Amino acid sequence: MSEFRIDLKNIREIIPSLKAGDSVYLSGVCYTARDAAHKKLFSLLDEGRELPIDIKDACIYFAGPTPTPEGLPIGSCGPTTSGRMDPYSPRLLDLGLAAMIGKGKRNAGVVDAIVRNKAVYFCAIGGAGALCARSIAEYEEIAFPELGCESIKRLVLRDFPAYVGIDCCGNSIYKD
Repeated sequence: MSEFRIDLKNIREIIPSLKAGDSVYLSGVCYTARDAAHKKLFSLLDEGRELPIDIKDACIYFAGPTPTPEGLPIGSCGPTTSGRMDPYSPRLLDLGLAAMIGKGKRNAGVVDAIVRNKAVYFCAIGGAGALCARSIAEYEEIAFPELGCESIKRLVLRDFPAYVGIDCCGNSIYKD
């Protein structure tokens, strides 16, 4: 297993080097989106409308940050169960999504889409939302404010700890 420090703006160049189980520290821009935000993104796509984020080569973190305490850039921001986004992920990957951050295994359709699109799935440590928040330098709500904590937010990560859950060849830490 290797360790990588990754600038997300160069994620496509790094993806082929990553292997399931590698430890990573992510820096750069990513977006939060959970179930409700994914449903709204799909409604926009189905209506032929523009998405509020540029999905090409982007990273989506399956998280819904808690309210921001005074003096901190963000509240607790741990990963949510990625399987709830499985119905949506293949289409987003086919539209150019490069990376996802969450927790837990993914279904075969998502793994196939990761391989087909040479993407990657990162896993963050569940139950450590306050620790994850320490690696978020700033955030801004950019879409669907009516969803509260599930709105889409633009995060700037600094050495966010994760590991490669599924690499671009379909190798997974979840396989027996």
